[in-house]
Amino acid sequence: MKQRLYRFLVNRHPGIRDRYEAKRREGSTRWQSLLYLLWLNFQYTVCCLGQRSQFSQEEAVTLLSEGSESGLSVREPPEDLARKLMAFDVVSFDVFDTLIFRRFSHPADVFYLVGMELDYPDFRRLRIEAEAGARQKKQRETGCGEVTFEEIWRELEQRSGIPMERGMEVEARWEERCCYANPYMKQVTEILRAQGKRMVIASDMYLGEQRLRKLLAHSGYGPFEAYFVSADEGGSKADGRLYARIRQWLGKDRTCAHIGDHKLSDVRQAVQGGFTGMWYPNVQQAGEPYRPRDMSALTGSLYRGLVNAHIHNGQAVYSKAYEYGFIYGGLFVAGYCRFIHRLAQERAVDKLLFLSRDGAVLLQAYRLLYPGETDRTVYAYWSRLAAVKLSAFYYKAEYFRRFIDHKAGQGFTLEEILGGMELPDLVQEMCLEIKAHPKDQLTNKNREDVKSYLQRHWKEVLRHYAGQSAAGRQYYSALLEGCRQAVAVDIGWAGSGGIMLDYMVNQVWKLDCRITGVVAGTNSRRSPEPDAAEPQLFSGRIVSYLYSQSRNRDIWGLHDPASGHNLYWELLLGAAEGSFQGFYPDGEGGYECRFRRLTQNPDGIREIHRGILDFVRLFQETENRLGLEIPVSGRDAYAPMIGVCHPKNKKFMADLEDMMDEEHIT
Repeated sequence: MKQRLYRFLVNRHPGIRDRYEAKRREGSTRWQSLLYLLWLNFQYTVCCLGQRSQFSQEEAVTLLSEGSESGLSVREPPEDLARKLMAFDVVSFDVFDTLIFRRFSHPADVFYLVGMELDYPDFRRLRIEAEAGARQKKQRETGCGEVTFEEIWRELEQRSGIPMERGMEVEARWEERCCYANPYMKQVTEILRAQGKRMVIASDMYLGEQRLRKLLAHSGYGPFEAYFVSADEGGSKADGRLYARIRQWLGKDRTCAHIGDHKLSDVRQAVQGGFTGMWYPNVQQAGEPYRPRDMSALTGSLYRGLVNAHIHNGQAVYSKAYEYGFIYGGLFVAGYCRFIHRLAQERAVDKLLFLSRDGAVLLQAYRLLYPGETDRTVYAYWSRLAAVKLSAFYYKAEYFRRFIDHKAGQGFTLEEILGGMELPDLVQEMCLEIKAHPKDQLTNKNREDVKSYLQRHWKEVLRHYAGQSAAGRQYYSALLEGCRQAVAVDIGWAGSGGIMLDYMVNQVWKLDCRITGVVAGTNSRRSPEPDAAEPQLFSGRIVSYLYSQSRNRDIWGLHDPASGHNLYWELLLGAAEGSFQGFYPDGEGGYECRFRRLTQNPDGIREIHRGILDFVRLFQETENRLGLEIPVSGRDAYAPMIGVCHPKNKKFMADLEDMMDEEHIT
């Protein structure tokens, strides 16, 4: 009864367990610990204050708790839409957000890049104001607010001092780089073109026919029969004049369908003009409610634009696992790989070790981004379990913390505990010495007895791992041959994996290769040991990408392992293979690597990774088209996950929980 009550109060939430055990380790009395335990249960189950306070600095978006986001924008297959359109004499298409997407979530964000090349601060605002001013002036003079590209820049030249011809040339070039074909509509137009269907363009746009022709051609579209553009016609779809002009050209007896993303301009006004209006929902508007806003202006807009267009264009409905990788892991992985690359260049690293299992998809992404570095990148077997066993003689405190302290009160028997430590032959003798039974559970009451026994038989404990150490040396001798500097890439959090590997490589195996630990994130403020790795971070022995005590402190304070945040991040990277157990002699002078059971849902894990790698490919394609490298700070990389980690989105993770691993060593 006592143990059941303990498990109910302590194990009902990982945050309660970790904080209670930390309190016990401080030496609090039984009654102090009990009162603290009851207070924790009240906080986590009634008030949820601990969860709310961590998000006080930023309110996260509300994510879909059921189904996938792409399911909101499901459309008929392109072939079916094309079949419907074949019934009309002519098909008219809107251009922007229908045939063509920009690489930003807001069209005016293209002006950031124009201002970058012109080296003109606050250019985006000036450009927007100049266009508004030009439209007002045109409205007063002609009764129509439709303006040309030249008229906008004439106004902007007066306001800014930027030479008109130079500014127009720069903006037109960036507009071209930022535009690309909507893959859904691209298929539709190709089917119609193959059938000889007449197609025209109808666009409310200041660029004019010639520039639109060029943009469409650059995006992979063939020529259209006619181009009706508001800047040239002196009227727009919004006011109905453009439809009247098309009808005049077409003839009143011809049937025409018009497709566009604006309900007023492209549907209602089209119907008023005698057309059949078909609505193609704006992908940016569809995805905007689910995207983070607290990001840097350019990177954030590029990220949102890429995600919204891919997820909501209607070409496919993706699984929730795929979207978890694409939407929430893609930017992080791309940015992390860039971070790793810069560090490797700065430190003249000979080899990059992507540690199992979190390094599997990182390695694939890194090789996509840097195909010329395949020879110096490798997937290296290493794990907390293997590290703790092999380095137990030096990192003894970590050995006991992982195997004993974290297991106490979790329902494990003494037999299971020593079995997990690979010391099954010591069970009977230990139980005799401490007056226990192998089936007794490890508790906070008897754990010191277990630790004392192992301390008294320490040499015997270490002998169990001697063969594994020799086997590990064989493995890493081959892996690090000729290397003097290497980085060990991991998800985190304490950074002990890289530190322990460095100790084994240099102090035990004498391989003379300095290992720097690279982690996505460190122990956060809410971790039981928030400053555990601070000396190594301070000295540069460990380097963190997302956050640490010295950078992105808002995220350092927000990230809460007790609320499952570590598991959410590990789910993005963890490979579908079983966790690495260790190196073992094979009996023939060699070694073998052993693994634990496979993850529960390997297909789901592979879907997550497929989503991540698809994002990385599109991210790289975007960089290539823009001709620049997109900076992804750790703060921007974390931003998409803020919604995932928010307490109000707990249901969002429910469908993915079967893919999560246990938090502690098993």
